[in-house]
Amino acid sequence: MKLSTRTRYGIRAIIELAQHEAKRPLQLKLIAERQGISVKYLEQLMSLLRSSGFVRSVRGSKGGYILARAPEHITLDEVFRCLEGPVTTAECTENQDYCERAPDCAAREVWLQVEEAIQRVLSSISLADLVQRVETPASDYQI
Repeated sequence: MKLSTRTRYGIRAIIELAQHEAKRPLQLKLIAERQGISVKYLEQLMSLLRSSGFVRSVRGSKGGYILARAPEHITLDEVFRCLEGPVTTAECTENQDYCERAPDCAAREVWLQVEEAIQRVLSSISLADLVQRVETPASDYQI
């Protein structure tokens, strides 16, 4: 499974908003510059995130985008589903009728376990957790 650019960039952008949550709204141009994303593409991503209730826009000269909810109340799973759709490894995991072997397929059981594991990880991480990771990078151990 490979994440789309939309998901990778969208999550980077919403983390940027979460990092500045208590401050003023961020303009798209600034987010785009900091994250290396084109402004046009970022507009599309923000439109998706706004329609799903994760961000809201603030008009005016000091306007831009802010989170619609507190970062601790937005899970990575929610943002992922908004941008990528459901976690799916194979067609047969969503629709057992897709393959006649699905009821007895050992591989299908593995793909279902993979999906559940991914879902569990994504559901356990909030935007606040990601901000914490950015602000407190792992220690650089040296021997």
